[in-house]
Amino acid sequence: MFKQYRLRDYRFRLVFYVYAISIIGVMVIGSARKSVQSQQIVGLALGTAAMLVVSLMDYTWVLKFYWLIYVFNLVLLSLVQIPFVNIRPFGVWRNGAYRWLNIGGFQFQPSELAKLLIILFFARFFEKYREHLNTWKILALTAVLFGIPVLYIKEQPDLSTTISIIVIFLVLIFIAGLSYKIIGAAVAVGVPSVIVFISLILQPDQKIISEDHMYQLNRVISFFNKEDFANSLGYQQEYSVMAIGSGQLHGKGYKNNQISSVKNANFIAEQQTDFIFAVIGEEFGFVGTCTVIVLIVLISVECLLTAKRAKDIAGAIIAAGIGSMIGFQAFINIGVVTYLLPNTGLPLPFVSYGLTSLVSSFIGIGFVLNVGLQCREK
Repeated sequence: MFKQYRLRDYRFRLVFYVYAISIIGVMVIGSARKSVQSQQIVGLALGTAAMLVVSLMDYTWVLKFYWLIYVFNLVLLSLVQIPFVNIRPFGVWRNGAYRWLNIGGFQFQPSELAKLLIILFFARFFEKYREHLNTWKILALTAVLFGIPVLYIKEQPDLSTTISIIVIFLVLIFIAGLSYKIIGAAVAVGVPSVIVFISLILQPDQKIISEDHMYQLNRVISFFNKEDFANSLGYQQEYSVMAIGSGQLHGKGYKNNQISSVKNANFIAEQQTDFIFAVIGEEFGFVGTCTVIVLIVLISVECLLTAKRAKDIAGAIIAAGIGSMIGFQAFINIGVVTYLLPNTGLPLPFVSYGLTSLVSSFIGIGFVLNVGLQCREK
C-alpha cells in the first residue's frame, strides 16, 4: 500500500501550481460570498490531507480493487437517483436537478467524484485488456461499463458533467491504444450525427428532447439567439461578460465597493461557483484572468508530462485523465462565463466554491503525484 519514495521525485512544482490557484479561489470566494469562504478553507484543508495521503499510496495497489471502485461509484449515484424508476433515496433537488446527496445533514455531489472513479476503473481495465482493446468483444464491454454510470448522471439530469465525462473517457481510451481505424470510423459517423442531431433539436416543436430536459435545450437555443434572450436566459452571461470587461487591465480592486460593480449589484447568480471567473475578471482584470488560465494550463501540462514518463499504461491513463479533466472543465467554465459556449453547470477547478469538486480534484492530483513518484528514470 505505502512504499518508500525519493523526495526529489515528488512533483513540488505541481503542488505549487495547485496551491497558487486554490488560494486565489479562496480569496475571490470571500469577495463573492463571504459566508462560504470558511467552508472553502475547510475544503482546502481536507483536500490537502487527502492529496498527501493518496500521493504516498501505491496506485497499482489501489487499482487492484478496480471492480470495487466501479461498484462504489454506482452505489453513490444510485443513492441520488435510480434512472427511469424515479427512486431517490437521498437525492436533494437543487437548481432544477437531483445531483446532491444529503446524509446526516452533509451534502455532496457524487457526479464530481464519479469523474475520478471512472478514470481509476478504466486505468486498470484498459491495462488488463490492452492487447484485446480493439476487438469488438472488449469494445462492447467497454461501452456497457462506461454507459451505465453515464446514464445515471445524465438522468439526474446533469448534461454538462455527462459531456465532461465522455471527453475524459475519449482521452483514456486513446491513451490505452485504440486503433486509428476505429477512431477514424467513429469520427466519420459521429461528427455528421451530432450536426444532424443539433439541427433537429433546434427546430420548432421538436419531440426529441423531453419536457424534463427542456431547460437544457433552452440554454442552447438562447446561445444561438443571444439578442432575443439577452434579458431572460442569457442575462447571466451578458452580465458576466460586462463584469470581465469592466475590470480592464488590472481590475477594480479586491473587495471593491464601487457602485458600478456587477458583483456588488448581485446581477450574477451563483457568482461564487460557476461564475467565479467573472469576479476574478472584474476585481483583478486581464492580469488576474490570465494568471488563472496560465495556472490551469501549467497544471494540465504537468499531468501530461507525468503521464508521458509513467512506468506503465495504467499510470499514464490516470495522469492524462486527471490532466484532461481539469483542463477541459476549465475550458468549458471559462467558455460559458465569456459567453463563447452555452450555459452549463461546471465549476472552475480549484477556484469555484464546492467541497466535493475541490476535494475530488485534490485527490486526483494526489494520484498524479504518486504516478510521478514511480516514473521511469530519464
